[in-house]
Amino acid sequence: MKEQKPISHIIAGLIIACVLIIFSIVLYFAGIQQGGIYQVIQLLMIGAGLIVFINMHGNALKNQVSFGNLFSYGFKTTAVLTLIMVIFSVAFFLLFPDIKEKIFESTREQMEKRGNMTQEEIEKGLEIWRNMFWVLTIGSVLLVYAIIGAIASAIGAAITKKKPINPLDQLDMH
Repeated sequence: MKEQKPISHIIAGLIIACVLIIFSIVLYFAGIQQGGIYQVIQLLMIGAGLIVFINMHGNALKNQVSFGNLFSYGFKTTAVLTLIMVIFSVAFFLLFPDIKEKIFESTREQMEKRGNMTQEEIEKGLEIWRNMFWVLTIGSVLLVYAIIGAIASAIGAAITKKKPINPLDQLDMH
């Protein structure tokens, strides 16, 4: 049987990011507004991808790894994935500014439906939202991906079979 070479955390992060990017682009061109169930699907895709790659990494190393090694691999993969998705998010909103406007319009409609704000308060809230858009967008990607990455890395590291090497077995006692 051919020996399996471990997939680097960079390649794993790139693969998961590509899947998420393709999913986002398909939703956009299908005219489906992201959010709700589609956001949950994306988060599940991140978690599942991380768990699969952590498991593959452990198996490629013949499961002679520790929880810490596997968690570290998962979180490094998360870092690569997050960096790519921040860049993609910025590029996506710059290439398709209509998405940004749809978000603002949807936010306005939600504020009006609540009925507990005056028109002036709604305008002021939207103005703050517009001014803080990039900070909130990048910050939310960083925060959400860090949380999902930490959870999925912990799950992946916990469920991956481990056969750590006993250092005493390696000593030559003759």
